[in-house]
Amino acid sequence: MESGLYVQLYSIHGLVRGNNWEMGRNPDTGGQIKYVVELANALGELPEVRKVDLFTRRIRGKAYSKEYGQSIEPLSDKVRIIRIQCAGTKYIRKELLWPHLDEFIDKTLKFVKESGDLPDIVHGHYADAGYVAMEIASLLGANFAFTGHSLGRPKQKRLEESGLSLTEINKQFHIEHRISVEEEIISNARFIVTSTNQEVEEQYGMYHSTNPSTQFSVIPPGIDTNKFYPFYSEIPENLDSSKVQQAQFYLQKELSRFFLNPEKPIIFALSRSERRKNIKGLVTAYGRDKELQAIANLAIFAGLRKDIEEMGETEKEILAELLWLMDKFDLYGNLAIPKRADFEYEVPELYRIAARTQGVFVNPAFTEPFGLTLIESAASGIPIVSTDDGGPRDIVENCQNGLLVDAHNPEEISAALKKVLVNPEQWRIYSQNGITGVNTHYSWTAHGKKYLSLLEKMAPATMPGLQTIDKKTAIGRRFTKLNKLFITDIDDTLLGNDKALVQLSDALNEHYDTIGFGVATGRPLDLIVPVFEEYDIPHPDVIISSVGTEIYYGKFLREDRGWKTHLRTQWKPDRIKKLMATLKFVKVQDVDAERNFKLSYYLEDDEPEEKLRTVHQLLIDHRLRYNLVYSQNKFLDILPYRASKGKAVRYLSYKWNIPLRNVLVSGDSGNDEDMLRGDVLGVVVGNYRPELKKLKGLRNIYFAPGYQAAGILEGMNHYKFLNR
Repeated sequence: MESGLYVQLYSIHGLVRGNNWEMGRNPDTGGQIKYVVELANALGELPEVRKVDLFTRRIRGKAYSKEYGQSIEPLSDKVRIIRIQCAGTKYIRKELLWPHLDEFIDKTLKFVKESGDLPDIVHGHYADAGYVAMEIASLLGANFAFTGHSLGRPKQKRLEESGLSLTEINKQFHIEHRISVEEEIISNARFIVTSTNQEVEEQYGMYHSTNPSTQFSVIPPGIDTNKFYPFYSEIPENLDSSKVQQAQFYLQKELSRFFLNPEKPIIFALSRSERRKNIKGLVTAYGRDKELQAIANLAIFAGLRKDIEEMGETEKEILAELLWLMDKFDLYGNLAIPKRADFEYEVPELYRIAARTQGVFVNPAFTEPFGLTLIESAASGIPIVSTDDGGPRDIVENCQNGLLVDAHNPEEISAALKKVLVNPEQWRIYSQNGITGVNTHYSWTAHGKKYLSLLEKMAPATMPGLQTIDKKTAIGRRFTKLNKLFITDIDDTLLGNDKALVQLSDALNEHYDTIGFGVATGRPLDLIVPVFEEYDIPHPDVIISSVGTEIYYGKFLREDRGWKTHLRTQWKPDRIKKLMATLKFVKVQDVDAERNFKLSYYLEDDEPEEKLRTVHQLLIDHRLRYNLVYSQNKFLDILPYRASKGKAVRYLSYKWNIPLRNVLVSGDSGNDEDMLRGDVLGVVVGNYRPELKKLKGLRNIYFAPGYQAAGILEGMNHYKFLNR
């Protein structure tokens, strides 16, 4: 393996590509998109880093650029964007992605195993990607880092203060689930990167699970000063000068469509169409102040739009409010609300156009975790007026390039704007301070070096590599190295022949590095674990319990969350219970036998086939999806239609990229049947029950003469499994 760090970054919900970002296209595509791409490129520039992969969701459709559908997009020889398809191919807003994140994890693990390269650092951005990164880091034994960008508890507080009830907030934003996940993320993160001190003190301070060992590091994001250069400078050589000039020409032409006096200074605002961005407050401040209208024009770029009918409801409402305010204050000729601006060339030029008019950039948001646009405006040489919240406080303190205001007070906003606009000397000082301050405090080179210094503090003796994580407990690291998997039923298959069991255990220990060992049983977990100690059997790498409805890994019994998510689809246990209560020939098993995804009954063994047909018909008539497992002429289990021991085996094969032809399974009864069928290597032990007799003669199913573990060993020898 090459030396140097392998960093994985995760930003799942947005439309992420290497350039031409569509920030403002919807509420999810904000400055965070630009942040993660530029962070990836900055880390890739460091000699200590050998590879950076930025994982995001693969999106395809006529409404989206083909770039979003590429599986891999190289950004440099060390940096790539990796797109994983989950939840179909359509764009899904982040609040609706939660049920699909385990699918993203499973497919990412498959990608990692295929690549043959394990990460040293796994860094999630936003809560959804934080959850994914946390799970992958834990499974692969990597260091887990998190950047929240925006957190759920502060958001819930803002929304409640705006008058929304918790029920309404949950319905729209799934806020309680998000907060519970964030609590888990914070308690597990090795280090948390924030952009400001305010984030640490006021936002993360609202959470209960901050771990004393978690390190917070304030590392402001950098800026591409090749794109965002001072308004008076020549076009840098690395930029396409013709595109910059075209952007300038068309933007000025676009603005002239709105302004009666285009030579006046421009008050410029750029944000997504969200309530917390307080665009309404800015227009109100401007509309109420006739003197400010006489001094300057107002230009608002509030996201991207082609057709109002295609916009989300919130964006429609905000745009309607802006148009209503334009009419109320009669701002025709003074207010511009252009439809779109290209973020590659036009947005940087917008800052410079406004600066050339001796204008001001304004951020009137109620809350601002960081404020990337404020750095961009500072680098371009335009002074700022910004909300006195979060990131802007640090930026103004570092750069001394403008004024902070109470965003809830329109009069304070307009007064600050006039104070900057009417004083040319102060305008010049703010402009020059901003340019100097960005070069000093907000470069990606400085960000990357501070990032690495944080890692060195965590593991100074092992950089690069970060070997401080206990990788023996990271079951995913083991599975990424395995190329064969042996899974067996327990009762009357694995157990029952002590001499052969010792031989089988020795064989598994001998081939530990290449063969994974698992059990699949109808037993619940608490009745499985004692078996391994009692019979001195190697502890399994994986346990499939409760007839295939639960999967656990390793000695620490880590539950497979992806399997749980997979089983929830169309599972309606309460309805099934009510229907089964109407049948006199079934009896509910003990409460301990029931699980979240398993309903267990006794079924009288006289005429079982007729009774099973009755059960099937009852459930089908009520349009329920299920899987019925009848075994040992008395046990009836009703499972989700996606659940069974066999389906669990196939899920493991897919998730860990172990071909089914390299998976050997063994069993003795009816609840092993679907596990034995198909492309796996099946072994039916000699003491099998009559219900398996029908499998004789089927491809890849070997009926061994030997009983229990002796039959398993015969099957392994038959397939040459240990040495194939």
